[in-house]
Amino acid sequence: MPGDLELTNLTAQKAVQLLKVGEVTPSEMVDSVATRIDNINDQVNALPTLCLDKAYEQCRTLTKPDEVGAGWLAGLPIVVKDLNEVEGVLTTYGSNIFSDHIPESDEISVSNLRRSGAVIIGKSNTPEFGAGANTFNEVFGKTLNPWNTDLTCGGSSGGSAVALATGMAWLATGSDLGGSLRTPASFCSVVGMRPSPGRVSHGPSRNPFQMLSVDGPMGRTVGDVALMLDAEVGRRCEDPISLERPLYSFQEFSDRPQAPVKIGFTADLGIGPVDHEVATICSGAVQKFEDEGSIVEESSPDCSGIIDIFQVLRAALFVGLRAPLIEKHREFLKPEMIWNIEKGMNQSVGDVGKAWVAQGELYRRVISWFEQYDLLALPSAIVPPFDVNNRYLDRLGDHKFNNYIEWVYVSYLATLASLPAISVPCGFTDSGLPVGLQLVGKPRGEAQLLSFAAKLEEIVGLEVTTPINPISGPKSKSN
Repeated sequence: MPGDLELTNLTAQKAVQLLKVGEVTPSEMVDSVATRIDNINDQVNALPTLCLDKAYEQCRTLTKPDEVGAGWLAGLPIVVKDLNEVEGVLTTYGSNIFSDHIPESDEISVSNLRRSGAVIIGKSNTPEFGAGANTFNEVFGKTLNPWNTDLTCGGSSGGSAVALATGMAWLATGSDLGGSLRTPASFCSVVGMRPSPGRVSHGPSRNPFQMLSVDGPMGRTVGDVALMLDAEVGRRCEDPISLERPLYSFQEFSDRPQAPVKIGFTADLGIGPVDHEVATICSGAVQKFEDEGSIVEESSPDCSGIIDIFQVLRAALFVGLRAPLIEKHREFLKPEMIWNIEKGMNQSVGDVGKAWVAQGELYRRVISWFEQYDLLALPSAIVPPFDVNNRYLDRLGDHKFNNYIEWVYVSYLATLASLPAISVPCGFTDSGLPVGLQLVGKPRGEAQLLSFAAKLEEIVGLEVTTPINPISGPKSKSN
């Protein structure tokens, strides 16, 4: 059997290959990652809840299907975000309200992964109810960025991103409403993909028809994310918007990297500030496509009004999902949660109706733009990782953001237009902090998007930079 360190350094695709041919067993994979977690997790606090005993039991009962599809994970250990319910495993949603909550069953996305041969080894940290792009909560505390442990890993899928970046997992689940898959992927130099609504079945939910928040895959490489998406997809009747499994594997497309014919690049969607170094790094990465024959132009859809549309619809969603909490458990909720729920409760029906109409108009502008372009490229986050003790980015230069979620405005377009989007590592700042490039594809265009993303990964050449051991920041070094 390969050594523990060698196993945790493998891509998920390579690890699954070894599992399929019996060169390594699922239990040996759990042994390997358990050792890595024991050595690393205390330094970053990414995986506050482990379920290794259950993982070993699952290894013993794992049954290979008669027909092994592209998404068969063959006993690969994964971690699950602490917003997703796992049978018999503490699931807190990052909230003291649920600090002792033990679900009686898996939610849909988790059960799909089990059916695909995933072995669940633990839960990854998240902000309270996934609200906010900095991973901290009152139950488990802060999750630290392994590239500099004084800084934030982003959120809300921050624990998952850190587990991947440090070799404590090969694959991890995430979810995304306002960039929660894309921002932490950028901050940790891993890959996070927001699929189209319905591509990954999820729930049960109080609002199963909503299309703003989705579940999606995270990995260290584009190929690994394609593998996990193959394992996650498939229609479930419990999710009314879920989509049928596609005819072709997503890995078939990630295995055939392709350059787009025409790319539109924007640093800021024309609506907000962006750190100059981040903009420069992202622009430089996109320009590399020109060597592959792509046409790259400064262009993006007309995003006027997008901040107001997103804020109104997000707040309305919070009312539907979380209003009972403010009535019964207000004292346990962080101020940002209270603000977001109350914003929704104070909106009129007319406000929400106008936002729906404006969202439709935005979508029509987006579709018109994509008649001329194959791909939209922009930063995954407008800044590099910042001080973990700052609850959120409240200003950039002279620009002050109005609330805790406005600084992630570059994520809004894909969410509101129901477009697939992926964050791929594209470079580092002069101080060694990761930067991710966000690629946004056409509606239901995950397959083509993964092919474009694989080409970006190939020409930028950063897929071998993780996993890493945590790096102490300057403050930590001086203590």
